[in-house]
Formats: sequence, C-alpha cells, structure tokens
Amino acid sequence: MMDPREDINKPIVLITGCSEGGIGHALARAFAANKCAVVATSRSRSTMADLEHDTRFFLQELDVKSDDSVRRALDAVIAHFGRVDVLVNNAGVQCVGPLPEVPLSAIQSTYETNVFGALRMIQAVVPHMAKRKQGKIVNVGSVTAMASGPWSGAYTSSKAALHSLTDTLRLELSHFGIDVVNVVPGAIKSNIGNSAIASYDHMPEWDLFKPFEAAIRDRAYFSQKTKSTPNDEFAKHTVAAILKKKPPAWFSYGHYSTAMAIMYHLPLCVRDFILKKAMKC
Repeated sequence: MMDPREDINKPIVLITGCSEGGIGHALARAFAANKCAVVATSRSRSTMADLEHDTRFFLQELDVKSDDSVRRALDAVIAHFGRVDVLVNNAGVQCVGPLPEVPLSAIQSTYETNVFGALRMIQAVVPHMAKRKQGKIVNVGSVTAMASGPWSGAYTSSKAALHSLTDTLRLELSHFGIDVVNVVPGAIKSNIGNSAIASYDHMPEWDLFKPFEAAIRDRAYFSQKTKSTPNDEFAKHTVAAILKKKPPAWFSYGHYSTAMAIMYHLPLCVRDFILKKAMKC
C-alpha cells in the first residue's frame, strides 16, 4: 500500500482503463517511472494484477459508466492523497460495423464509455482541481477522428465528440488554472483489436453489408498491424509532454499520426478515394 506521506510532493495521476496490455497500463507505468504516484483504475482489479504489489501504484476498481463507481473511487483517492493533479481519461471501447446496421444499443454503449464516461470523470474531478487552482485533464482521442472511414463510425464519431469537448474544456477551465490536453494516438500496439473482435462477434448478421464481411472484420485489427507503435514508446513520449509545466493543447504520436493529419486537410473527394481503397469499401 502506498504511503501518502511519501507522495506529498509527487504528482498524483489518476488513469482510467488500465487493463494489462492496453495504452492505459503503459501510461501508468510511464508516469510511475517519472516519479508520479499513480492511481491505476479498471473495472476489475484482476486486469491490473501485475501492478498489485508495486508500491508506486494505488489500485482502484472504477467503471466510468457508473456514477456510484466513479464517486467511490474518487472518494478513496481524495481520502488517501487529498488531491488529484492529473486526470487521464483513457478508458475506451471499439465498435466495428456498418452504421446503418449496427444496433443502436451498441452505439449508445460506445458513447457511454468514450464520451459520457470521460465527462463523468471530469465533472467529478474538476471541483477538486478548481479549489486548488491547478490541475491537468488529459483526454485520449484518436487519429481516426481526423478522417472518418467506413466500418468504425460509432467509435470514430465518439472520439471526434471527445476532441470537440476537449477544445471547449480547454477554454472553460483555463480560468481555474487547469490545463486540458488532447492526446491523439496513432496506431498503437494494444489489446483493442482483441476487444473489438470480442464485441464484433456479438453483432447480428449483416444484411445489406454481408458482402463486406471480411473487410469489416479486418477493420477491427487495422491499428494492430506490424508497423504499429509499441505502447511503451507511445507512453514515454506522451507522459513527457503531459508533465511539462505548460503541456501542449494537442499531442499526437504513433504510426499513421502524420498521414492522418495530412488526410484531414485533403479535399473530401481525395480523402474518400483513399479511405475506400484502404478499407475495401
């Protein structure tokens, strides 16, 4: 168990979605390597078992979709440390499938985690930061939001919404000394491909889009190809940016990040042509 007296001068970092094998887990390790006290959270402590006996981590079960879960976890953190210096909204889920046929319940669930889950955390943490006139809010978006392609519209649009909310929060929270950072990963090695397929296997049989079945399934693993950036490399560079005295408003790193930034500025007809070819649409 972490001794809060030893961490009085260390940044207290709360990260959501820290299951082993994911970006959040890599970020937790990178923050700890930078002498931060890390509150690593996940829906189940068993998914963070490798951190259990490491005194640099304070583990909490936290489901960003639950008001009660968020309140319990934050109460425990405030009781233990007295504050949160950095909130990293990393918890997220994929949702693969053609928008005209994906069940609305699946799309709603995606938004509940990726958008409302982040907002739920922000609304819980910001009052504590505002009292102290300092803090950092970090929202983990996605480069896919810069050029939305086929087969992952629910996920991509949820990340686009998070990008937009982040821009607004940066302006609103500056009055309270709170920095807001939009972290935009490229293709990063993680367990998101396996998670995407697990949820995809519960989708109904496609009707209109049955001929595209192979291309849609392949989309789940698109970010996990051989050239994907290792998550520890991504975490190292991301944490260095976040811990700066004046962190950047936007930080993007990883495979495809430059390419997608270029795609964002291309004429729509050119962008559509490229995405249709890439995603076999």
